[in-house]
Amino acid sequence: MTKEKVSTDALIAQMIAGIEDVKGNDITIMDLREIENTVTSYFIICNGNSNTQVNAIVNSIQRKVSKELQENPWHVEGSSQAEWYLWIMLMLLYMFSKNM
Repeated sequence: MTKEKVSTDALIAQMIAGIEDVKGNDITIMDLREIENTVTSYFIICNGNSNTQVNAIVNSIQRKVSKELQENPWHVEGSSQAEWYLWIMLMLLYMFSKNM
């Protein structure tokens, strides 16, 4: 049985809900579809007030996307210090601490 393709709108909605659930700040969604040769269609940026909050944002998004869409990131960078994270899925998601 093959897995159904997740819609970009559904993924964005779950990511934003995950960020908002833990009070992530300055959520910005950049639509890159009109730019030639991009590796993704959207780039989402948000921040937290501390490394702890950035970790909470990451965990909240992971729970939402995994539970609602049965999806996981293809690749994650930056998790060792929790000052910033870069998630690669159907879109890029960059989260960082204002303390950086």
